[in-house]
Amino acid sequence: MFSLSVLPPPPRYPSQPGGYNGISATGGVVPMIETNNILTTPTGPEYQFLVGEGLYVLKEDLHLATPPPHPSEAPIQNPNPLSTAPQPATAGTQLSLVNIDVGPLPPSFYRSNSRSEGVSGSIQEHPDERSQSSTEVRESTSDGGRLNSSDGSRHCGSNAPAFGEGNTLLAPTPTKDSNKRKKPKNNMTKSNSSFISRVINHETLSKKLQDRARDGMFAFANVNRAFQWLDLSSPTKAEYLTKILFTKAHCLCHDVNRVTKGATHVDVVMGFSTGEIIWWEPISQRYTRLNKNGIINSTPVSSIAWIPNSENLFLAAHMDGTLIVYDKEKEDAIFSPEEEGGNNLSSPSTTVRSSGDAFLSRPSTSSNNTTTAATTTTTHRIHIHKSVHSKNQKVNPVSVWKLSNQRINAFAFSPDNRHLAVVSEDGSLRIIDYLSETLLDMFYSYYGGLTCVTWSPDGRYVLTGGQDDLVSIWSPGIEGTAGHLVARCQGHHSWVTGVKFDPWRCDIDEGVTGRNYRFGSVGEDGRVCLWDFSLGMLIRPRVGSTIGRPGTENRHRSNSGLSGGGETVREGVNGNGGGKERRELRVGEVVPHEVEKRASTAVLPPVLSKIIDDDPLCWLEFTRDAIITSCKSGHIRTWNRPAELTPLDEQEKKVE
Repeated sequence: MFSLSVLPPPPRYPSQPGGYNGISATGGVVPMIETNNILTTPTGPEYQFLVGEGLYVLKEDLHLATPPPHPSEAPIQNPNPLSTAPQPATAGTQLSLVNIDVGPLPPSFYRSNSRSEGVSGSIQEHPDERSQSSTEVRESTSDGGRLNSSDGSRHCGSNAPAFGEGNTLLAPTPTKDSNKRKKPKNNMTKSNSSFISRVINHETLSKKLQDRARDGMFAFANVNRAFQWLDLSSPTKAEYLTKILFTKAHCLCHDVNRVTKGATHVDVVMGFSTGEIIWWEPISQRYTRLNKNGIINSTPVSSIAWIPNSENLFLAAHMDGTLIVYDKEKEDAIFSPEEEGGNNLSSPSTTVRSSGDAFLSRPSTSSNNTTTAATTTTTHRIHIHKSVHSKNQKVNPVSVWKLSNQRINAFAFSPDNRHLAVVSEDGSLRIIDYLSETLLDMFYSYYGGLTCVTWSPDGRYVLTGGQDDLVSIWSPGIEGTAGHLVARCQGHHSWVTGVKFDPWRCDIDEGVTGRNYRFGSVGEDGRVCLWDFSLGMLIRPRVGSTIGRPGTENRHRSNSGLSGGGETVREGVNGNGGGKERRELRVGEVVPHEVEKRASTAVLPPVLSKIIDDDPLCWLEFTRDAIITSCKSGHIRTWNRPAELTPLDEQEKKVE
């Protein structure tokens, strides 16, 4: 009889016989092969899509080179695709876009600006500023300008106080020259740190910076263990300005400071899979490592962003469910939660279940489509382990908030710079007044985790995408309004990974037809969806929604009342005020909204749903001239809009 045997799979790197872990069979080091970025211009019907306003056509496809594994990384010889073993955190290619000089503004800026009166603000961003006229903004060119034509969600335009205002310990250290920005302390090109493997600068970097277009756009992009600085306005955009290769850590998220950006200074922060953070100034090629070796928090950083109007402070979301505020100029120290008397919320309250139970419980929808609460007595709040008003501000962290025992996937600041929307793996959407460190409202997905979040340009709505393949539109419970789910958007066939409003096609002027919004989403199905949203376009369910039904009034009043500050709100134990025992809710506590049944929720269909990439998409952004998307394999695709927008002078005439 003959016995059958299964042959082992071929080596992972067959070109290097016996060469695993960067070591050849003879004991020598295997040379690492670096590849270059590739710029192509594909054509054909599969590289265009038609929407109501016209045809979008792929302009170019920039494929970022994925670096090979570092020699110190031990490759898996027989990878098992069905393995459930924990894998190191990684992320698809995402971009941080910034214009150093003043760029054109979306039409929504002029419409909203014409209605604004008496609003003061010192820092101007994009796209919906309200404190200066359009002429003043375009003439404001000091320090290279304060506007970023690619940033459609974060902007200044309100008289919101600065984060930590009143705490003199957070005031920036005065310098002799107020116009001179402080640089990080270490030289990246000469660094001997084991964290950084290699830094490659363009051989004519100085000349390229001098010759670049003033209104051009810089891009910072992550791909695997590499981080690239690109000039998207250059005809040779495939040639990176700087490429950083890290030893083992993967950059998962990054952001550019719109307050300090200028012709001679750009502040970039990067969050890594090791939990470490790098503050990098690319023009001087200097950097500083924060949370070194995870001294403050050792879990990966899933999302990071500069706090609006702040030169030094930024917010990082760690995968243990913690939000931490860092100061780029402060040293790190071992952190232990503080006790600040009655104002410290880090200890459980008598009216709330233990922190572990509160973190894990959530309303659920049963199999027969009826909604139940996991635990009727559970309320939620922010557990403040260190307040921004703490007197101990000599070292990092500035502030620490514990939200959940599961990872935080993303967060976004509201346009008025007062609120924070946070989505987590536990399926929750939290609306936070981050200035007062108070939880205002809380919702849950239909099922699964929520993966991405953004605000509408006017701050009236919050978009989330999740593992339920849905884009959800929420009306947050702020400024005395009752928060509720507005609609669910069905169009994706896999997890939604990115959502963004298109400020150039949002009409937020109150007219006969009401406010109209355009937003887009991308998902792991390689699909891009575009949506036109107004309240009149929703497909209404036959049965009434939860909002307004008996038994929900108390819950909504309790959530929305928190933004008033100070008063104590009464709440039924079972959330419906049905004659059961009543107790007091402290300010900062909320009862999560129940999960809306599908039969009672309005539905919004997409105006476009098209597969545009073979790989899972993970990011999108709207600019004046194009839609930009990226995927997990490093393809950055620019889709030209069908027609030019109305010139700025004609828009101004319409406003007048």
